[in-house]
Amino acid sequence: MSRKSIQLDEQVYRYLLSVSLREAEILKECREETAKHPMARMQIAPEQGQFISFLITLLHVKKALEIGVYTGYSSLAIALALPDDGHLDACDIDPEITTIAKRYWSKANVAEKISLHIAPAIKTLDRLIEDKQNETYDFAFIDAHKPEYIDYYERVLQLIRPGGLIMVDNVLWSGNPADETIQDEDTVAIRLLNEHLHADDRIMLSMLPVADGITLAFKH
Repeated sequence: MSRKSIQLDEQVYRYLLSVSLREAEILKECREETAKHPMARMQIAPEQGQFISFLITLLHVKKALEIGVYTGYSSLAIALALPDDGHLDACDIDPEITTIAKRYWSKANVAEKISLHIAPAIKTLDRLIEDKQNETYDFAFIDAHKPEYIDYYERVLQLIRPGGLIMVDNVLWSGNPADETIQDEDTVAIRLLNEHLHADDRIMLSMLPVADGITLAFKH
């Protein structure tokens, strides 16, 4: 038996989904619409969305933060798992693509749980810090502009409470960070983030080969 993570070929992946995925119909609709979009590769995998919902429920999250909304699949997964009095601050820079997200939030009756901030995420995070929101969030999901990942992380770490959880997406980036000959901006940024988190004693760390790689950072 192999001691390393299993390689998911198409057959194994389909099997995984067939026996584990419990995707709400509204999430499926959002995912299928997004699949027709020119930038559909930005969509998280359905099993990742389910894992996010699982963590939200397991950790009794009431206040969450999202960096990167796109068409709203991940924010929908978060909001559906939040309690009735839960809240999500969702950050994005694109007012056009997020109209799709808002449509699905309304259809799922979770729009009142979500505040959408259309601005560069760093500015939004800085404003939340200025508004004395430090250590008030239970969970954060980072999936946005890769060259700013460390900047997002450092701000989010201030906003997350001790015992809170940060999830960072795309940390394996199709395997590119492992190849030192690949030096494009996004790959270098993710490589630096991974090294930064590995050396950060403020968190407990776990990187998982789920979808394009996710890192879970638990704040001490």
